[in-house]
Amino acid sequence: MYLNLVAAVFLLVTVVASEKSSFIFNGFQSYQLHVDGVAEITSDGLLRLTNDTKQQQGHAFYQNPIVFKNKTNGIVSSFSTTFVFAIRSEYQALSGHGIVFVVSPTRGLPNSLASHNLGLFSESNNGKSSNHVFGVELDTILSSEFDDINDNHVGIDINDLKSTNSSPAGYYYSGEFKNLSLISGEPMQLWVEYDSAKKQIDVTLAPINVNKPEKPLLSFTKDLSPILINSMYVGFSSSTGSVPTSHYVLGWSFKINGQSQQLLVSKLPKLPRLGDKKESKVLTIGLPLILLSLVVIITLAVVHVIKNKKLFAELLEDWEQEYGPHRFNYKDLYFATKGFKEKELLGSGGFGRVYKGVMPISKMEVAVKKVSHESRQGMKEFVAEIVSIGRLRHRNLVSLLGYCRRKGELLLVYDYMPNGSLDKYLYNEPKVTLNWSQRFKIIKGVASGLFYLHEEWEQVVVHRDIKASNVLLDSELNGRLGDFGLARLYDHGTNPQTTHVVGPFGYLAPEHTRTGKATTSSDVFAFGAFLLEVTCGRRPIEQARECESANILVDRVYDCWKRGEILEVKDPNLGNDYRLDEVELVLKLGLLCSHSEALARPSIRQVVKYLEREVALPDLSLLSLSSAGLTFGHHEHFQDFPLSYPSSMDRPFSLSASASESVLSGGR
Repeated sequence: MYLNLVAAVFLLVTVVASEKSSFIFNGFQSYQLHVDGVAEITSDGLLRLTNDTKQQQGHAFYQNPIVFKNKTNGIVSSFSTTFVFAIRSEYQALSGHGIVFVVSPTRGLPNSLASHNLGLFSESNNGKSSNHVFGVELDTILSSEFDDINDNHVGIDINDLKSTNSSPAGYYYSGEFKNLSLISGEPMQLWVEYDSAKKQIDVTLAPINVNKPEKPLLSFTKDLSPILINSMYVGFSSSTGSVPTSHYVLGWSFKINGQSQQLLVSKLPKLPRLGDKKESKVLTIGLPLILLSLVVIITLAVVHVIKNKKLFAELLEDWEQEYGPHRFNYKDLYFATKGFKEKELLGSGGFGRVYKGVMPISKMEVAVKKVSHESRQGMKEFVAEIVSIGRLRHRNLVSLLGYCRRKGELLLVYDYMPNGSLDKYLYNEPKVTLNWSQRFKIIKGVASGLFYLHEEWEQVVVHRDIKASNVLLDSELNGRLGDFGLARLYDHGTNPQTTHVVGPFGYLAPEHTRTGKATTSSDVFAFGAFLLEVTCGRRPIEQARECESANILVDRVYDCWKRGEILEVKDPNLGNDYRLDEVELVLKLGLLCSHSEALARPSIRQVVKYLEREVALPDLSLLSLSSAGLTFGHHEHFQDFPLSYPSSMDRPFSLSASASESVLSGGR
């Protein structure tokens, strides 16, 4: 009798343990998962990790812990999981940050950031072995700081967002690789399998209507026993950035020591139709009210259309059809900015006015820049360039979301930066002073963004207008390089074309003013001026009193360096809270980038390595540095306006703001 009772108890414990080591969800119910952040279970049974709010994160974990390790030998058991997901953005070519399947010691990720890092880690714990986290990321943002291969990839993450192995999103079919777009909005299925005996991780991706491919997308050998602890939680993490994006999971299956059960596609909940949000607003008015008011509404609508036909008239030509996803409706921009009211004005300059706007449907905050374009010459080529720049995606660049043309105006739509431009934190007795760690983070961020423009994107992008007023700060005070109105594109391995010379005092490289060619080296020259500007809290050139010469910052820094007192020139507002070696590094790097000879300047790749301490800065005293080699190259009568050089590539107009008034954000 006693033995039978013991056997029964043992059998019960075994059944409970097995139940906790496997599960399958063909759709979800709220009590099955632990969710936090903006994650939710919809009434249709969808797991929606993020919604259409910006700078948010969402997590969802299976409510019970899973025992991953064999108690006798401490080795992680084999496991298998599969899930169906979909990523839907408010904009066709842009998205939030992606989804991660994650195995974590905790039910939730309390130390993760609200926007960056896929909601998985923060800057303080990313890369630490104490995380004990394994994940497979579906990443839709190219982050050079994590060595991402592109903005549409699958990666295996172990305690770090720098993937140990990654591949462009796709699958193998009949021996041929077929690409997939993670942000297509269509449901896809992912399989993650770990073989304990082979210590092998296999990751496979396919559209929902395709059987699991025989060849995995990723295959990586790694013993997970030192990584995972005995009891772990399994779930998902996701985060949004500046683009409202919904990350969905439709179904999920998991099993320890065996193959996870196959999901039943026919039983999975349906994704909402695109446009449901708009339809629901109409339905909430009520059918009786619609019927009673139909005649009045139609009459008022006809009058309204006639009255506003001219107000909302746009210029749309046949060649613009291919740029449909990047073109904004003028009516939406008009209402977003409350009719371009003065109280929504963020800033103005010689080349346009910038307004804050909130898009009517998505509620996304944007900055809208109005620029005059009376000339139609070269407009097709210029809009093509705008669309190309709109495809740039990096966490340290302000996103150019699209454009609109109306009569004699061109409207450019940018991501809105809530903390305004960097220059307001440096000059004119700022209300808020940035400490050194914040400034150094901004400097490294801008360098990373510039490296992406020069070397990592499909074409070379020369910004041509790098300065503190064009560096904008997001909600977390990350520096983002903005205002691409002067940017030029050319193919890798080719030479840039001669063009207009445009720019403010103090940032133009000497060879640029002589030849009219803007190059990556001339961008590095402007970045050198920016380094000194941020560290010293002074403009590159400050006008002196009448009959006195201008104060040139690079000359002052050079003189202090020659006297062995280079730190004397740092911003006094820094006080004593700074790292001497970092300040000295940035000042010396600013001198090196400010050399009048282009070949003597480092590339932006070298600049990033210097800032990250991967390579030691050369001894300036061995480089024959002299005051003659440190000139900003401005001429006595040179002003901040275009100088013409003959070229078929010249633009019909410029999009730059003035040196002190360019802004795409609030705070001015």
